[in-house]
Amino acid sequence: MRIAMVSETWSPEINGVAHTLGHLSRELTQRGMTLQLIRPAPIKPARAEAIAQELQVRGFHLPGYRDVQFGVPSRRAIGDLWRDARPDVVYIATEGPLGWSALNVARRLGVPTASGFHTNFDHYAGDYGLGLLRVPVRLTLRYFHNRTQATLVPTRAQAMKLTTQGFDNVRVLGRGVDIAHFGSHQRDDALRKRWGAHEQQPVALHVGRMAHEKNLDLLVETFNAMRRVQPDLIQVLVGDGPQRDALEKRLPDAIFAGFVNRQSLARHYASADLFVFPSRSETYGNVITEAMASALGIVAFDYAAAGELIEHRRNGFKVAFGDDRGFIDAALELCQQPALSVRMGRAAQDRVQGQSWSRIADDFLAILHQVEEIAHGKPHPTRV
Repeated sequence: MRIAMVSETWSPEINGVAHTLGHLSRELTQRGMTLQLIRPAPIKPARAEAIAQELQVRGFHLPGYRDVQFGVPSRRAIGDLWRDARPDVVYIATEGPLGWSALNVARRLGVPTASGFHTNFDHYAGDYGLGLLRVPVRLTLRYFHNRTQATLVPTRAQAMKLTTQGFDNVRVLGRGVDIAHFGSHQRDDALRKRWGAHEQQPVALHVGRMAHEKNLDLLVETFNAMRRVQPDLIQVLVGDGPQRDALEKRLPDAIFAGFVNRQSLARHYASADLFVFPSRSETYGNVITEAMASALGIVAFDYAAAGELIEHRRNGFKVAFGDDRGFIDAALELCQQPALSVRMGRAAQDRVQGQSWSRIADDFLAILHQVEEIAHGKPHPTRV
């Protein structure tokens, strides 16, 4: 099977879409699939690994968001590629200009197409003070996805939500975690020593993009509250983004690690004790599964990966969505009860043992085969 992947982002960029596609592409190649990739040309010239054919198009950046890139509309280039090497199925991971171009070409050529709902763009509109655009953005996304044979989402809750909003043919494709890589076996005493943490001293970790949509005000409030009840608590933040400078001023005693490579990331997880994740804008949140695999006590809101995988007070704290006071209280309880944190962390690690990327890739291939059958069996209705 020849599978074309269309995405505005790809490794080594650090985000959930690139993370997921990287794992899927490696698993699909191991199964003998032939992969095409269509993406914006990376800032540092490079070719993607495990890809048989790659089309790179010109990219552009949003003002004030230099590390987010979109591909320009490229219908002619995509059409030329697919007429020479027609894919059996197309997977469009992002709904940017490049994704729209690919969808239009695929429909014109009659190529079966699936799409991924990886980013809550309608939620982001509210986060950036553009609340009036939330409904138009949602309607635009619905129109885009309903022109494909399937829309893939990572959780059952997300599937139900989109279905009630009029999205057709929504399918659940979960996310995996590499339990051979992320785990308590990666705990690094030398790293903890660099943090200034002795053996019994608690370390609270946050991993994620430092941007407005990640609910960082609540992170600051929570870390400060934890520090008041646990004065020796060490706070470590992994990641980068436009809000980093402001965060460093608001959390002057915290350790800012910036972006770290995959090996170092596993050590950061395993060397911490608690994981605090206040974001309310995720479609999944791979960091949750990585923290669970690393046996951390976790505080997160009840949605996305946390809603799917965490059983409240058994393998983490799962707080009602939007309950900021409850979130802080849960973090305080966890940092004051190290035995509880250890017990929850072990249960969390057990919970994700079956979340392999191999199984996710099998599910992905099964969906793509079904997409082919739908496309060739009967016309797919377009619904606005």
